[in-house]
Amino acid sequence: MADALSVIPAAVLRNLADKLYEKRKNAALEVEGIVKQLAGAGDHDRITAVINLLTTEYTFSPQANHRKGGLISLAAATVGLTTEAAQHLEQIVPPVLDSFADQDSRVRYYACEALYNIAKVVRGDFIIFFNQIFDALCKLSADSDANVQSAAHLLDQLVKNIVTESDQFSIEEFIPLLRDRMNVLNPYVHQFLVGWITVLDSVPDIDMLGFLPDFLDGLFNMLSDSSHEIRQQADSALSEFLQEIKNSPSVDYGRMAEILVQRAGSPDEFTRLTAITWINEFVKLGGYQLVPYYADILRAILPCISNKEEKIRVVARETNEELRAIQADPAEAFDVGAILSIARRKLSSEWVATRIEALHWISTLLSKHRSVVLTFLNDIFDTLLKALSDSSVEVVLLVLDVHACIARDPHLFRQLVVFLVHNFQLDNFLLEKHGALIVRRLCVLLNAERVYRELSTILEGETDLDFASIMVQALNLILLTSSELSEIRDLLKQSLVNPAGKDLYVSLYASWCHSPMAIISLCFLAQTYQHASAVIQSLEEEDINVKFLVQLDKLIRLMETPIFAYLR
Repeated sequence: MADALSVIPAAVLRNLADKLYEKRKNAALEVEGIVKQLAGAGDHDRITAVINLLTTEYTFSPQANHRKGGLISLAAATVGLTTEAAQHLEQIVPPVLDSFADQDSRVRYYACEALYNIAKVVRGDFIIFFNQIFDALCKLSADSDANVQSAAHLLDQLVKNIVTESDQFSIEEFIPLLRDRMNVLNPYVHQFLVGWITVLDSVPDIDMLGFLPDFLDGLFNMLSDSSHEIRQQADSALSEFLQEIKNSPSVDYGRMAEILVQRAGSPDEFTRLTAITWINEFVKLGGYQLVPYYADILRAILPCISNKEEKIRVVARETNEELRAIQADPAEAFDVGAILSIARRKLSSEWVATRIEALHWISTLLSKHRSVVLTFLNDIFDTLLKALSDSSVEVVLLVLDVHACIARDPHLFRQLVVFLVHNFQLDNFLLEKHGALIVRRLCVLLNAERVYRELSTILEGETDLDFASIMVQALNLILLTSSELSEIRDLLKQSLVNPAGKDLYVSLYASWCHSPMAIISLCFLAQTYQHASAVIQSLEEEDINVKFLVQLDKLIRLMETPIFAYLR
C-alpha cells in the first residue's frame, strides 16, 4: 500500500472517488501515465501494489463513486501496461467481474466499459477468464437497466471477435457452462446463447457439432419462445447444424435421438415438426446406428401420423416407412419386444391412422421375425383380440390379417378361434357389429372349411345354450349368404355322394342342432330332405315363442333367395 501511495498523488486518489465523471476520468488518465512509467522501468512490484490499492480501496469500497473510480482506473492501468498487461490480469480482471453483480446499475455499466477497454488491450490473453466473463455477460444480457444491457452487448461483440481469432479458446471447458445456461428461461438470455452458438459454430477450428447433444435440447426449447426473433434464430441455428450433420462422416445420432423423441411430443407444433424432420433425416442418414432407439423413435412417430397438421403427418408417415424398410437383426440390439410393446400400446390410440400403423408394424415384425414375435405372444394377444371390437372396419380387417398370420401354427389357430368365440360370448355387440366381417375374413385368410370345422367343434360342447343358439344362427346365415363360403356350400350339396361333403356335414351337424332353423337350413343345403322332414315334424315339441317365430320368418325369407333356387 505504501509503495502505491508513494507513486500516486493524493489529489489523484481523491479525484478517483469524486462524484463527477470528468474528475474520475482525468484521475484515471493520471493512473495510466504512472503505470506506463513503472512498466517502462520494469517495476512490476509497484505496479502490483498500485493495482492492489485500486482494488481494495476502490472497487471493493462500500461507496459507489469509489467503485466507479476503481473500475475506470483498473482499465486505465491496463492501457498503461500495454504489452505487459498479461502478467497482471489475475489481479485486474476478477475485481471487474465481481462488479458485474453490483447492486448499483451505474457500477455495472462501468464494469462493462472497464472490461471492454481491458479486452481491447490484452485481446486473446484474457481467454483464460472466458467462462467467468461469459457467465457474467449471460446474466447482464437480462439486466433490468437498458444502459447496462447496451454496454454488455458491446462488450459481448468484442469478446466474440477476440474468441473467433484466438487459438487459446477451449470448447471442452466451455460446453458444461453452456449446457447449464441453456436451462435459463429468460428470452434475453436465449438470444445471448443462440448468438454465441452461431458464432462459435462459424469458427472452422471449433467443433460445435461434436458437442451438439449437450445443447440441442436447449435450442429446441427456444423454438417455442415468446419472441418471434428468438424462434427464428434458434430455427436458423438448428437448420445449419442439420446441414452439417448431413455432410459429416461421424455423428452421435443416439444421444440426439433421445432428445428428438421427447421434443416430438411437444405441445408446440413448430417444435414438433422440427423434431420429426430431424428424426426423418436421422433415419435416412444414421439407419443402423439408430437400431437401439427404434422403439423410442416409433413411440414418437406413431402419434404424429394422426396429427392435425398435414406437414407433420407427411413427415411422420415418410419416417415411419423409412424405419420399417430397414432390415434390422434382433441379434444386433434390435429390440422386437420393445417395438411390439409400443405398437400394442398405440392400438389404444384415439386416432384410427395411428392404430392402423401400429398394426402394420406388428404385421411387419411377424413377417420378418416371426419366431421372436411369437415369444411375446402372451403380451399382445389379448390386446389384438380386443382390437377386433374396433369402431373402424379397416382396423378390424388388419387385426384379422395379424391374427391369421399368427394362426398359421395349428395350436395357435385353435387358441384364436377359442378366444374369438369367448369374446363373442362376452360381447354381443361385437358379434352383431363385426361378427360376419370377422368370420368371413378369417375364412378367406385361413381356409373356410378349417374355420367352420373348428367353430363347430367348440360350439358343440358349449354349455350356454342361448349363446350357442345365437352363434350357430349367425354362422348359418354367413354360410348360406356369403360369397367367401361358396365352396363349402357346393361341398355340402354333394354330401350324399361325396365322402368329403358328408364328413363336413357331419362335422357341422352336432353344433347346428343348437338351432332348429339352422339344422333345417343345413339339411336343405345338404339335400338330406328326408331328415329335414323329420326335424320339421319334431318342431311341434318346441316352445313356440317370439324368438322361434323370428327365426322361422328368417328361414322362410331365405327360401326366396337364390341360394335355395334349386330347392324351390
